[in-house]
Formats: sequence, C-alpha cells, structure tokens
Amino acid sequence: MTPRSSLTGRIVALSAARPWAVLLLGLILAASAMHYAARHFAMTTDTAELISTDLVWRQREIAYDKAFPGQEDLIVAVVDGATPEIAESAAARLAEALSTSPDRFRSVRRPDGGPFFDRNGLLLLPLEEVQANTEGLIRAQPFLGPLAADPSLRGVAGALSTVLEGVARGQAGLADIQPAATALAATFESVLAGRPAFFSWRALFAGTPPGPRELRRFVLVQPVMDYTALQPGQAGSRALRETAARLGLDPAHGVTVRLTGPVPLADEEFASLAEDADVVAAAMVLALVGIVWFAVRSARFMVAILLTTLIGLVITAGVGLLAIGRFNLISVAFIPLFVGLGVDFSIQLSMRTLAERLHHPDLRDALAEAGRGVGRGLALAAAAIAAGFFAFLPTSYVGVAELGAIAGLGMGIAFLLTVTLLPALLVLLRPPAGGRAELGYAALAPVERLLERERRPVLIGAAAVALACLATLPFVHFDFNPLHLRNPRAESMVTLRDISADADRTPNTISVLLPARAEAEAMAKRLEALPEVLRTVSLATFIPTGQEEKLAFVQDAAGLLGPVLEGVQPLPPPDDAARIRALGATAEALRRAAGDAGDLSAVTARRLADAMARLAGGSPDGRAAADEAVSAPLRVLLGQIRALLSAGPVTEADLPRDLVADWRTVDGRWRVEAYPRGNPNDNDNLVRFSDAVLAVAPEAVGPPISIQAAGGMVVSAFIQAGLLSFVAVTALLALVLRRVRDVVLTMLPVLLSGLLTLATCAALGLPLNFANIIALPLLFGIGVAFNVYFVVAWRSGEHHLLQSSLMRAVVFSALTTATAFGALWLSTHPGTASMGRLLMISLGWELFVTLLIRPALLARPPEGAS
Repeated sequence: MTPRSSLTGRIVALSAARPWAVLLLGLILAASAMHYAARHFAMTTDTAELISTDLVWRQREIAYDKAFPGQEDLIVAVVDGATPEIAESAAARLAEALSTSPDRFRSVRRPDGGPFFDRNGLLLLPLEEVQANTEGLIRAQPFLGPLAADPSLRGVAGALSTVLEGVARGQAGLADIQPAATALAATFESVLAGRPAFFSWRALFAGTPPGPRELRRFVLVQPVMDYTALQPGQAGSRALRETAARLGLDPAHGVTVRLTGPVPLADEEFASLAEDADVVAAAMVLALVGIVWFAVRSARFMVAILLTTLIGLVITAGVGLLAIGRFNLISVAFIPLFVGLGVDFSIQLSMRTLAERLHHPDLRDALAEAGRGVGRGLALAAAAIAAGFFAFLPTSYVGVAELGAIAGLGMGIAFLLTVTLLPALLVLLRPPAGGRAELGYAALAPVERLLERERRPVLIGAAAVALACLATLPFVHFDFNPLHLRNPRAESMVTLRDISADADRTPNTISVLLPARAEAEAMAKRLEALPEVLRTVSLATFIPTGQEEKLAFVQDAAGLLGPVLEGVQPLPPPDDAARIRALGATAEALRRAAGDAGDLSAVTARRLADAMARLAGGSPDGRAAADEAVSAPLRVLLGQIRALLSAGPVTEADLPRDLVADWRTVDGRWRVEAYPRGNPNDNDNLVRFSDAVLAVAPEAVGPPISIQAAGGMVVSAFIQAGLLSFVAVTALLALVLRRVRDVVLTMLPVLLSGLLTLATCAALGLPLNFANIIALPLLFGIGVAFNVYFVVAWRSGEHHLLQSSLMRAVVFSALTTATAFGALWLSTHPGTASMGRLLMISLGWELFVTLLIRPALLARPPEGAS
C-alpha cells in the first residue's frame, strides 16, 4: 500500500466517519457557488470571441469591421414578390417603416433600390439594354398616356376601349392587345374565383416573364443587439417580422419576407440547438439514471452518485465563472464533460465499495478499503485528464481554451467530491449490505485466458491494425465550413442557399481595401484577370460608363413621354358605378371586335369580355379587388418611369451616403469585392478562390478566407494541445508510475483507440468539424482514465481484470459517458449530432480495446511481482 493510496483511504474513512460535517460543507460550497453564479452569470454568444484576436487574419477582420461598421450585425430581409412591382413596393414600404424605429434598428438601407437606383439604375445597364428599354417605353406611349391620366380599373378599361376603336377602324388588330388581354383575363378570373390576383405592367411591356432577380429585393437592417441573450438579435428579427405582418407583406398579398444574414443565422443556430434540447436532455437523464442503476443495483448508491455529480456540477459552474468570468458557446460543454467523467469517478469508488462489502460488511470499513484500492488510480486519472484539458490554455482557440480551464478545474472538484461527499452520502443513506457475490464478468474468463495464451498474435494483430489506421489518416478531413453544421431546415439557411444559387449574390466574397480610387480600379483589373474570379465590384461600379450615349436615349424617351406623364393631372379614383360602366362598355367592345372569329386573339378577347362582364355583374368587393390588382402595380410602374426619365450625369459626388459608406471608408480607402467563379458553396472551390485572391492581395478579408483560416487554426490548436497533453500526461504517468513499461502500457491503448476512431471517420466519410472536434479532449481523458485504472490495479497485484468489479465499473462508466454525449446523436442539429456520432464511435473502440487488446498487454505480471 503506497502513501498516496493510504492518504486517499484515510480521506475516505474520515469523510465516512463525519458524514454530516462533510455534507454540510458540500452544501455550503454548492450554495455559495450557486449564489456567485446567479450574481455574476455572464455568457457571450458572440462567435467572434471564440478565436484569439492576436491572429493576423483576425486583426485584419477587426480592422475591416471598424472601417465598415455598417456591415456588422446584419439582418438581410429577402423580399420576394409575385410581380416586380409588388417586390419593389413591398421592399420600399418595409424599409420606410423600419426606419421609423431607431430604438430597435441602428440602420436600414436598400442595396438595390431607393431614389438613386430609381433615377439612375437604367444607366448602370449596358448600352444595348438602355436602348431596348427606352424604345420599349416609347412604343408603349399610346397606352401609357391614358393610364397616366386615369391609373385605375376605369382607366385600364378606357385604354382598351381606345385601342379597340382603332381595331374597328382597321388601324390595329386584336393581336396587338393579345398579351394584355391574356394577362388581364387571368387576373380578373383569379379575382372572381376568390384567389389572390397579381398583375405586372412591367412584364406586359417587356413582353417576357420577369426573371428571379426582378422578383426579389433586399433590405439590410442592423438591429440593436443584446449579447447577454442567447439570441442577441432575436428582438430585432421579431420586430421586423411584426412590421412586415402589419404592412400586409404576406403570401396572400403576393409577398414573402424571409430573414437571413449573420444575425438570423446565429440566432436560429441557438434556437435549433434548443429546439429538441428537452428531448435530448430527457433521454440523457433517463438513460443516465438507468445505467447507474444497472451498474450498482442499489437505489441508495444511485442517489448518492447523482447527488454528488449534481453538487459537483454546481460548484464547477461557480468556480468556472470565478476563474474565467463568463461562459461561451463552447465552454458550456463542461456540463456533459463533468457529468460523464464525474459519474465515472463515482462509479469506480462505488463498484469497489460493493466488492469490498463482500469481505467487510461494515460500510465504513468497505469505503475505507475501496478508497485505498482505487484512490491512487482515481487521483492519477483526474490529474492526467486535467492536464489534458489544461493543454488547451495556450492555444488561439479561446472558446476551447476556456472550456479546458473550466473542465480541468472540474476534474479536481469531481475527484475531491468522490472521495469526500460520496462516502458521506453513502453512510447517511445506509444502503443495505448483502449485495451480489458476482460484481464482475465471470463469463469472460475463457476470453481472458485465450487472450493471455495468444498474447503475441493479439499484439501483432493490434500493431498491424494500428499501421493500417495510420495509412487512413490522410483521408480524414476537416470540414471548415460552419454552414454545414447548421440546421438545413432553418429559414435563414434555406434563404441563404436560395440567394447563394445566384453567383452574383453569394455572400462568399472577398474584399480588398486600397488607398484610393486609382489603386482600387487597378486591383479590380488584376482580380478579374484571375480564372477563379467571376467579377469585381467597387464604388466605381455605381458610376455609369458611357453616360453620354445612354443619356441621349433617356432624353429621347423623356421628350416623348414627359408631356404625357408629367403634364396630366390624374383623375380621382372611380366609384363603383363608374367601374361597372367601364367594365360593361369594354366587354361589349371586346365582343364586337372578336365577333365569331376562331383565332387565338379573338378567343382571348371573348375570354376577357366574359371576365369583365362577370365583374360588372358581381359584388362591389370583387370590382374593388380587381381595381387594386391593376392600379397598384400601375402606380409603381409610372413612378419608376418618371424617375428613370429624370436621370442625369452621375459622378462620385452624386452617390448616396449609405452606398458610399459600404464601399469607401471615412479616411478615403476604397473597397474592391471579388466574387468566386464556379460553385460558391463548394469548399474546394472556395479554397482555390481565396488562395488565388490572397496571392494577389495578401491583406484581403472575407468569409472564404476567414472560414478557411479558422478551420486551420482549430486543427492547429488541437494538434498543439494534443502534443502538449500527450507530453504532460506521459510525464505525469512517468513521475507517478516510475516505470517506462507501465507508462507505455497505459498510453498504447489510448493511441490505438484514437487511431481506430479516426480510421472509422475516414471510412465512413465523417469529417471532423468545429462541433465534433470538441469531443477529442473528452475521448483522450476517458482513454487515459480507463487505462490508468487497469494499470494501477495490475501493478497492485490484481489479476483476471476482465472478470473484476473494475471491468464492470469501466463498462458502465463508458456507457454513462456515452449517455451524457451520445444522446446528442438524437439532436436534429447537424453539428450536435456529429459530436454524438463521433463519441459513440470512439467509445465503441475504447471498449473493444479494453476487452480484446488490454488483457494481452497486461498478461505478464508487473516487475517485482511474485
């Protein structure tokens, strides 16, 4: 018996002798920790704080964010309309309404609309498109005049009647109004059927259906953030949705408003994590209770273990806040870490106590003997696991470094409570003696004898497996795209994928800051020459080229349309009687023009006549709905035409302040934005894109660069921490065990189970990612703990370890840990589920090594044994 194990035994014996004092002290500590945590609780949900700001690329990011504060904390409201007019009107109304709430929204702007784009947007098109658009407006002049004078259902009917007079005189044909007749008939039929009715004058005049871009508008919103909440932007998102609902921006009115961008993505990430948290937590608790019960087969032992774990968890939370000052999105994982490993310690002592009670009926004596028997192993395991966690402290991954600090402290707390509070609770609960004579796995005796007899082939086979696993390591990859870990069904993700399908609107762009315009234009040319770059955008993009030629076309159209649009005072809206008269007269004119002809134009004219006649004979509400269906988009279109016909020369000084703020800093630096060629959501494509841009502009920033750099940093942090923890744990084992052979026997199974886990990831195509890689410290800790237990028991002269209570304790400890983390597999959140999968795979291999490899390693007696 060593001095250290004797010390642990004496601590257990003292705690068992003074149970009320120990319990009182434990409750005082727990209450103090709970009080401190309640008063000083702080949690940051800012993912940017998970990574050290000392990294060069992070410093560039921070400098960029300071230069363009309007691009931080964005909600991107994606407004889709049934028609271009509806989309434009909805976006304009939404932006205007949100701008009246500065207490909720720091800024509201439209990157694709507003007075500047209404007036000068046509000039940003190629010359050929400017010519085609202005000529189309000129051709529509005979129709636009009456509509501008009477922008209502009455005016539309009157314009049709005017054209039909020309048909009657032979100056026009029904074919000339067939597109308009078809669109109007479909709209009126929808009204008559009680369906939402949407009409587009823009599509009618263009002669082609509107494309997806014409039906979509964007509103960029910066909400007031609350970083003390799990969803910092939730209040802003809720206010935005409420505003949209109040304005009637819903599918019934031809509008959908969806939210994406950094704020909704982050908020819905937390909401997704919490969505099935109750189910996961319930499954975890039920399975945990069940496994602990099957391990000890005693309700009182089970209660003592669970109370010890709960009190330890509370104390660890308080100590963690005292040491770090806050929790982050990663460091809160100390909860399942503590539960998994804390219960492991308690099960080890409890199982040994049950075994000792077969020879020491008095519970206090059994506890003291159990403390002497497993105390050294528990102390060494706790120290080794804590060293593994503390190895993350010097890394740049701040989130995991803080997790390592809290979890490392938690291991010390778990050990101390296991040898103090747990014995005290057991004495107070007084579990009955007599238990089972069988606390191990006697059925494994033949397996153990076989493994000991065939020790050499088993170890050779294990070495071969390890070499094979090493060969698979190049196929283990890290998925550095955090979007792949988000709930694919969340609105923000569905919307992001939707807009990312358009290469010109993908968020995966890279920006470069240049001192002035000349350098920016030169950089844009260099970037556009790269095969990986689709196009570039800068402030110069919004200053039209070829303005003289384009303005000539605009002025020609303005000369013809100006008097028609500006020189007429619109008539007041019609009453219902006027609508009835206009509908009836136009229906009759359509029938006369169509006659009995069977061509498509005549059939369409009669179809429209029937719809108009039914409206005239229908309800006033139906006629009002039909009026709104045609007049609302008409008012939008007329306003747009008036604006674009007023276009004039554009210089840098004419650009709106919000637009300039997105592309030029207050100190005059210009931003050039590069878009990737190819699939903007493909990891490999983004790597090529970012590498190509960085080769030309090393100071560039953007999501492709940040995501790749963050992934590399995470991998480097875990490699660095892995090496540090391996060295620290090995040194600790060498210091305590004092035999190289025993250190090797402890670490070899850990390495083998780790290799098997990574090889399985390669075989199954399961990548490491920002979520499941957090499980690696736990896996290392579990592996070290299990092996320490066996090696310490083996050194003390115990044999037939597969059949011992230790083996039973290890199996149920593994099952407990699998429960604490494996329940995460039930989560619908991809990142959380991937963590659960990786842990289950690793624990499976850990048990495999325990059952089949470790007995062969420990088949020979330790040095000095008789």
